[in-house]
Amino acid sequence: MALLRWTKKYSVGVKLLDEQHTEFVSCLNQLHAAMLKGKAQDVAKVIAPRMMNLTKNHFSTEERLMEETKFPGLAEHRSLHCDLISRAEEFMAHYEQGDQTMYPQLLRFVGNWLHNHMLTVDNHYVAWMKDHGVH
Repeated sequence: MALLRWTKKYSVGVKLLDEQHTEFVSCLNQLHAAMLKGKAQDVAKVIAPRMMNLTKNHFSTEERLMEETKFPGLAEHRSLHCDLISRAEEFMAHYEQGDQTMYPQLLRFVGNWLHNHMLTVDNHYVAWMKDHGVH
């Protein structure tokens, strides 16, 4: 059973960003499935670094598109990204120290972030991107 299912309601209307979002959802669900089977540690060896890289690349892509279109909310959005990267780095530090108790917290954090970020924060730029020809 998936922890979070991708649906059109999460789409921001920018193909590349939607693809990155779906990859986040896939990683989250893979880690969740592994945790349910007691194999989170094994799967996390691949998924955790992948999610961290994906996060940084995704935020960089969003910010680049915002810069190119002169999105007025870029500074605020960039600040949120910095906060999220800091939180993600905290989870990575716990993971690298071998803390296996962090997986449920990580799943909640990532699941909530994906759901809330895609539906609310990212929604602020959807119309802007569309109006500026970014699909």
